[in-house]
Amino acid sequence: MPIRLEDVLKHSTLTPADPVIRAAAGVAAQTQLRWIHSSEVLDIAPLLGGGELLLTGGQALVTATDKRRIGYIWELAERGVAALAIETGTALPSIPSSMVGAAESAGLPLIELRKVVPFVGVMEAINSLLVSESAAHLQLADQASHAMAVELAHGGSLDRILAVLADATGAEVVLTSNAGAPLASALPAGFAAAADPGAAVDAEEDRARTTHIDVSVRGIPSARLSLLTQAGGDVNLARIAGNRSVDILALALLQRMPPGLKEMAGAALIRAVDSGTNNWRLQQLAPAAGIPPAAQLVAIVIRSPGSRQLRTAVEQLLDRAGRHSASYADNEQLLALAVLRTGRTQEDRNEILAGLRTLELPEGSISAVGPVASGISAAPWSLTEARLTLDVGVGDALHPAARRGIGPVLDAEAFALERLASHSLDELQRTDFVRQQLGALLEHDEQRHSTLVETLRVWLDSGCNTAQAARELHLERQSMHQRLQRIFSLCGGDPRSTGRLAALHLATRLAGL
Repeated sequence: MPIRLEDVLKHSTLTPADPVIRAAAGVAAQTQLRWIHSSEVLDIAPLLGGGELLLTGGQALVTATDKRRIGYIWELAERGVAALAIETGTALPSIPSSMVGAAESAGLPLIELRKVVPFVGVMEAINSLLVSESAAHLQLADQASHAMAVELAHGGSLDRILAVLADATGAEVVLTSNAGAPLASALPAGFAAAADPGAAVDAEEDRARTTHIDVSVRGIPSARLSLLTQAGGDVNLARIAGNRSVDILALALLQRMPPGLKEMAGAALIRAVDSGTNNWRLQQLAPAAGIPPAAQLVAIVIRSPGSRQLRTAVEQLLDRAGRHSASYADNEQLLALAVLRTGRTQEDRNEILAGLRTLELPEGSISAVGPVASGISAAPWSLTEARLTLDVGVGDALHPAARRGIGPVLDAEAFALERLASHSLDELQRTDFVRQQLGALLEHDEQRHSTLVETLRVWLDSGCNTAQAARELHLERQSMHQRLQRIFSLCGGDPRSTGRLAALHLATRLAGL
């Protein structure tokens, strides 16, 4: 019988921790466990297989940024981890609200352990119960994969191959393309439809009983396998058998619908652009990927816990905005190239930026669109500048892009000064320049906790328009004038009449670095 999360929380080894569910309680009631693991490492997700209850003392979360904490939640959810239990105490008095919100959105049960218990004892007791169940699952999964291989060898259709998996797991099985088109499906023998077809579906319950597995053909993510177990079914068996079937399904897809040359060349092209391959290789791969070597194009970088799942939506967006595109997802990063139409270069680029801002991204995601590259040989430069934009733009709350509510999509052109300074000046040179130009303002802000540097930057970004700057800073015009007079007195006068305007503007932008 499957071991459920709610049963483990009532186990004698864990009840002394006084556990309480802080997020995704509706999912927790249906959650089945495959294993219990403990770790203080925030980058643990790639090492997990899914279905685990992860225990952590929270030490690493104390010093982590809020963005990293949210990313941690999404990484675990994306990996299929069953639940996360965090021990609170002196160092971490409570679970940050941002993590609770992210866990609720991701459907990851989040448990607070309000008292200290030895994790080793918990794992020894519960995992001993899970071992025998896991061994039985592996045996059944191997039998199912063998039967699927026999069906494939005899020329069975994708539906028939999936029917073997459905019968073995008692789950409804669906195979879809990256674009979401159904490729094949199967129901288990004796499948009982809902008594009331019009009854409302509990989305959280379905999510708890659904396992998603990516299927790659020759290294290219080509399809997604989804297994929805029936109420009371064994989710762990579905997960293990599904993972065991990936190679057989990949072979079946390769025989029936091999990846086209364009898709394979596109993935190879992105990898070549990313690795800095010689220009001749780019010139060779671009036409095969449907990208003219002399085309105007831009590179896009998206850092997200759900990068693989975003790939289809991003490709569809780029195809609408331009003529051709290529993309490649690796770990938590999605890289893409988009060709811009002749005569509509800027319009297409703006459409890509606007489209990215409308996509529903997991919390903690951030992306950047690089500058326009003239020809495939300049694509590595556009990609490098997009990455640099992420590096200089993340966390710069004073930057105009952040103030204008652009959010997690950054435009490399809005960070041209920062990118130029990063290339031309080292950190010491940048710091010296900022101190030379803004020393008195920085000292004033440090001593009096004021925001004169930010005020000056907003004013300069507005083209020295005092009324507009006041609106952006939510100040009365009189208060704005008073701030400017204070700034001018510290800077040696009104910069509009001293020739220092450009230097001060550059310094305020570099201060954000």
